Amino acid sequence: MTRNFVRSVLAEGGTIKPLMVNSADSAGLGLCNPSVFVDRGKIWVILRNINYTLYHCENGQTFNSRYGPLSYLHPENDQHLRTWNFLCKLTSSLEIERYWKIDTSTLDKEPLWEFVGLEDARLVRWDGHLYGIGVRRDTTTNGQGRMEFSELELAGDVVRETARYHIEHPTDPAWYCEKNWMPVLDMPYHFIQWTNPAVLVKADLTTLKSCRAREVNESNKVEGMPFLRGSSQVIPWRGYYICIVHDCDLSNNIIGQKDATYMHRWVVYDRDWNIVRIGDQFSFMDGEIEFCCGLAEYEKDLLITFGFQDNCGFILRVPEQMIPKVLGGGL
Repeated sequence: MTRNFVRSVLAEGGTIKPLMVNSADSAGLGLCNPSVFVDRGKIWVILRNINYTLYHCENGQTFNSRYGPLSYLHPENDQHLRTWNFLCKLTSSLEIERYWKIDTSTLDKEPLWEFVGLEDARLVRWDGHLYGIGVRRDTTTNGQGRMEFSELELAGDVVRETARYHIEHPTDPAWYCEKNWMPVLDMPYHFIQWTNPAVLVKADLTTLKSCRAREVNESNKVEGMPFLRGSSQVIPWRGYYICIVHDCDLSNNIIGQKDATYMHRWVVYDRDWNIVRIGDQFSFMDGEIEFCCGLAEYEKDLLITFGFQDNCGFILRVPEQMIPKVLGGGL
């Protein structure tokens, strides 16, 4: 397992930059889980802003909080875990050139559950429309999660949310929490719902339903793998589709307090959605809770965006010559 992927990339001539906005606009709170998208040669990022701090006790877990090795610290006068989002335009050197807090006021409703807002949105443009697509869990009293399209419009000094499309589960309306679908960039409204084997679904913005877009090839399942689900977008690369998924171990310690470890893996599909390769586990910066929401090709390099412990976000540039080694030999 690669414990520090970023270090390997920097050794090959890559670049990493933190993604930060003025603290007056973020209220000094966490910025995390960014999603990169290259649109007509320009680099864009949707950056999550949260009202809480995730505390996770790393290494030997010597300094647990009273609530255990993992806990959410939020304002005493607000028991909700809230999310807002910024749209950011980056320079070619990966610096934020300009950013806008996304105005959702026209479509906001009183939340029915404690997780509020569009979480971990992936940025795409399909049929000329710019969307942040993530999970929303505040529309029911039990926190049922569904993938939601947030259509964005940039007009001068304002980025507004102009429409929301809350998409139903493709097979089970009673399913509790659906999230982390991976948008397929060159197939509008298509997503990889499950990784191994690939489950391809298509969303319909008119009916707000989704359906399986192809028969699931169970014979293509790679045995011996843990449960894997989406992280980045799925992008075309040299006749293949590639993406990054997360390998999450949710657990409890000896007295029942929750804990988690998030690792990642590269996945390579052929154009018929057969698995070519699932890579080994890796972490970005040797942390136990990291999360990748973005993958894009830019000037033949790869751009990856990820968050660290829900407290900070980074963009990483992987040089072209390193990509075949990262994905595995023979590609």
